[in-house]
Amino acid sequence: MSEKVSRRNFIKGAAMAGLAVSALPLVGLNEVNARDIAERPIQEGNNGKQALPAATHAGKLIVAVGDDPKKLTVEALTAFGGIGQFVKRGDVVMIKPNIGWNRKPEQAANTNPLVVGALVELCKNAGAKKVKVFDNSVNKPRIAYKRSGIEEAVKQAGGSITYPNRRKFKEVAFPEGDLLKKWPVYEDVLDVDVLINVPIAKHHNLTRLTLAMKNLMGVLGGVRGDIHRQIDEKLADINTRIKPQLIVMDAYRILTANGPNGGTPEDVKLTKQLIVGADPVAIDSYSATLFGLTGEDLGYVRIGHERGLGEIDLQKVDIQRIQVA
Repeated sequence: MSEKVSRRNFIKGAAMAGLAVSALPLVGLNEVNARDIAERPIQEGNNGKQALPAATHAGKLIVAVGDDPKKLTVEALTAFGGIGQFVKRGDVVMIKPNIGWNRKPEQAANTNPLVVGALVELCKNAGAKKVKVFDNSVNKPRIAYKRSGIEEAVKQAGGSITYPNRRKFKEVAFPEGDLLKKWPVYEDVLDVDVLINVPIAKHHNLTRLTLAMKNLMGVLGGVRGDIHRQIDEKLADINTRIKPQLIVMDAYRILTANGPNGGTPEDVKLTKQLIVGADPVAIDSYSATLFGLTGEDLGYVRIGHERGLGEIDLQKVDIQRIQVA
């Protein structure tokens, strides 16, 4: 039996069995807790320059900085060792961006469509049989998918838009959950070869920030408001069960206030970063520094680290920054 079939059957088998502030202080890349990390030397990207060596998945982050979200995505993935580490010929891939809101890209409530489109294209070029893009939107999906720009970007890149279908939410056991023991999960997410989590970094009125770990709420059905009670513990529970192989954090624009859906242009800061890794705790800890926070300031990130889901101490993470022209 192949490794991929074994993994899919394993998943199917398992499936059976502080109040926030209204706004957060912003810091520059070289300030506060991120100072020593951000001041590590920038290496050249792969566009005609020196390439970084192939990465081990655990304990490493690539932070790409530049003006073009598509180039950032391509160069960051190349620096991480290439999409081919994760996507093989014939694979079915699910990309999970944030498409929760009826908002334009400039409002930074949804994942940047250029990042999503670039990922679809990379997966297709790696030989993926099908690349699905899905989120259980808060606003009406067909409106949110279109206004976010993601629907058009996915179609142009050769991907498949997947709107939520209530009949496809199946109750799944969370064997390692402390509070969340079972919950409806979108079955397509459990029946793919590769799951890629593509959140946007933004303010949230309940959890302070919504990042990679929280973005996985978008694969859940049921009354998701019930998860808001003791949400930090429950987000950690979700991440014990839903484990993407790859995370691509969109921090090209970050939403600094009035999250998760945003409001005015004053809520948005252009940071021009994209972070790639496989450790959700490390990615969320780094992303928190863009808001003047640390992973320890976010309850679900701290609990995730305590439960062995990833590394919260950025001094123990190999963070490589590349400048993309």
